Amino acid sequence: MSAIGNLIWFLFGGVFMGLAWCFFGILAFISIIGIPWGRACFVIAGFSFFPFGKEAIARDELTLNEDIGTGSLGFIGNVLWFIFAGFWLAIGHVISAIACFVTIIGIPFAIQHLKLAAISIAPIGQTIVDKEVAAAARNANARAEADKWR
Repeated sequence: MSAIGNLIWFLFGGVFMGLAWCFFGILAFISIIGIPWGRACFVIAGFSFFPFGKEAIARDELTLNEDIGTGSLGFIGNVLWFIFAGFWLAIGHVISAIACFVTIIGIPFAIQHLKLAAISIAPIGQTIVDKEVAAAARNANARAEADKWR
């Protein structure tokens, strides 16, 4: 089912926002300091091209370990990202979502655009995994938290 959703998504507009992510990735790679943001752009561009069956999850939620992107430096990186690119990508996804909400068939696509708009605001510290992997990580985290209380 996700393959059909991804094909329809790609053909009817997903390609444009994926290319927008690639554009901002190229801009980030132009400066040496922007390479981490550029790498994130290309990962999320792949997600933006074919979002169904995948999910964005915080890396510390997935691995239960903090890293440079999930701590205070990641927060600063997300603030810089929002100022220079995230705001514009979020607007693009929200406008695409509004266009998709016009039709009943487009509602699942509009929801995906809103998820991508949320990711475009703060992508540093996020990773893209299969939905099953994200669900398994959340279940394992819930079990670990429940075990702490016992």
